[in-house]
Amino acid sequence: MAEIGSTLREARMRARIDITEVEVATKIRAKYLRALENEEWDLLPGPVYIKSFLRTYGDYLGLDTRMLTDEFRHRYERPSDHDLKPVSSLVRERERRSRASRVPPWAPIVAVIAVVVAILFVVGLTSPSNNPAPAAHSSHTHRPAHHPHKPVRHTSPPKPKRVTLQLVPTGLVYVCLVNGGGRKLINEQNFNVGQTIPTETARHLLLTLGNNAVQVKVDGRAVPVAASPNAIRLFITPVGVTHIPDSRKPTCP
Repeated sequence: MAEIGSTLREARMRARIDITEVEVATKIRAKYLRALENEEWDLLPGPVYIKSFLRTYGDYLGLDTRMLTDEFRHRYERPSDHDLKPVSSLVRERERRSRASRVPPWAPIVAVIAVVVAILFVVGLTSPSNNPAPAAHSSHTHRPAHHPHKPVRHTSPPKPKRVTLQLVPTGLVYVCLVNGGGRKLINEQNFNVGQTIPTETARHLLLTLGNNAVQVKVDGRAVPVAASPNAIRLFITPVGVTHIPDSRKPTCP
């Protein structure tokens, strides 16, 4: 395939479209459009924005945007560290997680309660009130045996089944949000300071960010987002927030 930049430039020139017309129609700044045509990737915000700009610009010119983005991934994107792991290490990691998940979280609580019941039972058997009185004192009034109280089991409140995500942009940020069923709740949009990002609630959420220019709150609690040269992907559940690799499904193309 020809160079990405020359493909865009030649298509625009064949259509006799000025770069300023493209800027108005696509809402992409002219300096970014020129950087795409010159393949000056260092002048663009990052790989996630580059692919988003290629799709928007290519659609405007009537080009095959999938071919453009695939060509960019093949030439300029490097596989993530997760993709470079040997298969054997991934298998061992899955087996380790499987073994850890076999012990239910309530098992230690049940064990502690069982120990307490056993101690109280032994104390009840060895207390003086349970021993028979000597024959010489058989005329004394027999005191009723003391029975220990049964331990009270405190049940923990039910865990929440849904999680709420709030995003507030602090700069230009690319956002794609997918629920557990694979449906896009926020479909690959760019937001800037002052714009409102919809608050979403679901059982599971997969969040993809172009950078960390955003405040993230999960169920009202702030979640720090570290800077990264690649896309930032978070798997959000009522239990917590987990950083996941680009290869995990569902993904935003």
